[in-house]
Amino acid sequence: MPEDQPADDTRRNPLEVLGPGLVTGAADDDPSGIGTYSQVGAQFGYALPWALLFSYPLMVAIQEICARVGASTGLGIAQNLKEHYPRSLLRAVVVLLLIANVFNLGADLGAMGAAFALIVPGPVLPATIAFGIASIILEVFVSYQRYAAVLKWATLSLFSYFAVVVLAGVDWPAAIHGTIVPHFRFDSDHVMALVAVLGTTISPYLFFWQSAQEVEEQHRRHVKPLCVSPRTAGPELKRIRTDTLVGMGFSNLTAIVIVIATAATLHKAGITQIDSAVEAASALRPLAGDLAFVLFAIGIISTGLLAVPVLAGSAAYAVAETFGWREGLARRPREAKAFYAVIALATLAGVAMNFLAINPMKALYWSAVLNGLLAPPLMFVTMLIARNKAVMGEMAISRGLAFGGWLSTAVMAAVAILFLVI
Repeated sequence: MPEDQPADDTRRNPLEVLGPGLVTGAADDDPSGIGTYSQVGAQFGYALPWALLFSYPLMVAIQEICARVGASTGLGIAQNLKEHYPRSLLRAVVVLLLIANVFNLGADLGAMGAAFALIVPGPVLPATIAFGIASIILEVFVSYQRYAAVLKWATLSLFSYFAVVVLAGVDWPAAIHGTIVPHFRFDSDHVMALVAVLGTTISPYLFFWQSAQEVEEQHRRHVKPLCVSPRTAGPELKRIRTDTLVGMGFSNLTAIVIVIATAATLHKAGITQIDSAVEAASALRPLAGDLAFVLFAIGIISTGLLAVPVLAGSAAYAVAETFGWREGLARRPREAKAFYAVIALATLAGVAMNFLAINPMKALYWSAVLNGLLAPPLMFVTMLIARNKAVMGEMAISRGLAFGGWLSTAVMAAVAILFLVI
């Protein structure tokens, strides 16, 4: 087959359509996200699941645009920024991304260690270190093709939360009403909850990851960027859209399920303050039983094993593209030493955070603040790239998709302002 063909006619299995978008969406439900959704359910009951339904089209629009930028140009977000915009902007974006990702890595790894200690009683730090080292080994030494398959199948871990909601004794009429009918008060508690939900679901590291993974997929399949052969791009764009719709849908549906499960148990029992995903798991035990508790804790560990490589990998892609280093999980460690070194260092920095006297919820808060401040300018320049025919050629995004992207950017800009004002 010619190298400039999209090679989609080889996709016999419908599951082959799912890849970067599915993994990106599932990684969004990391332990820190689970903590956020648990707090929303505990504090507000069935009042705010609609916020996740609201965020879905916004998330789909910006993630599809990021994926199309990677697939169309054959370059990740950071490299496109490097080639078309001031270096000062690129450096600021990458530094903020690194800081936010390390904070998030620290919080996620700590939550995984604590969740493991709940299931198998013992010290938390050794488990945290073990998860960090295991993540590095898998990401560095397992071949990309096998590793991508592992990540894809790891998304099944999110089904543990669907099992929890079955055991939670949900008031389904109230839950469905809260999901499809917006209920909101303009007070500080409701505004902060909305900011937390949007800041958790639409995060810059997801932009870098999905864009870079589309480039990796092209290398794996030995095809050229879509802008080189735009007439053959139709099936590939359809795959990207389907992958993103399913991935973000799975992500947000899982988040809704977590909110509903904690609303049905914690909020109903008068527990309205949850400081972490692990605390939510512990609080579930006397209310929903041991099985729900174990499933919730296992979900924290499993989603962490999925999210940690995405957080470390997105940081490595951004840094490598900034400095022009060889990068990509498809390369062997000796072929991209600096790229894999960033993955290892970012993960170890996250582990090290757990040795410091840093409150994990404060770490998550500052990570959310940084993500909230970083997202709007990054989304803005990504939109400029996606609409620029000098960059995208005939693959510049349509007006309809651009509208969704600009709307998502405007909403996240409003979220950033709320972060600063509240």
